[in-house]
Amino acid sequence: MNTILLDAASGSGAGGGFTVMLIYLLIIGVAFYFLLLRPQKKEQKRMQALIESMAIGDSVLTTAGFYGVIIDIMDEVIIVEFGNNKNCRIPMKKSSVVEVEKKDQEKA
Repeated sequence: MNTILLDAASGSGAGGGFTVMLIYLLIIGVAFYFLLLRPQKKEQKRMQALIESMAIGDSVLTTAGFYGVIIDIMDEVIIVEFGNNKNCRIPMKKSSVVEVEKKDQEKA
């Protein structure tokens, strides 16, 4: 009976299994970071840079697939004019913009 207690205390039997399990958990954690968290943070930074670069007169593509021109910019809302119709001005969240094309790039 004393030998069983000594084996458990020294870690010669069960300690190897715990170490392997710890290594697997570490590998899974690193894979989780590189496959899920890092790309998500990269996309959030890209979206934040896109929102900050918006200016009046830029052409935008919305998540609904509509192309328009920014008429006014507020804190979280932009007003976009669609088509040549001056009466079609719609307020929308900045986060609903997928793509921004600067007005300077259109002339070039």
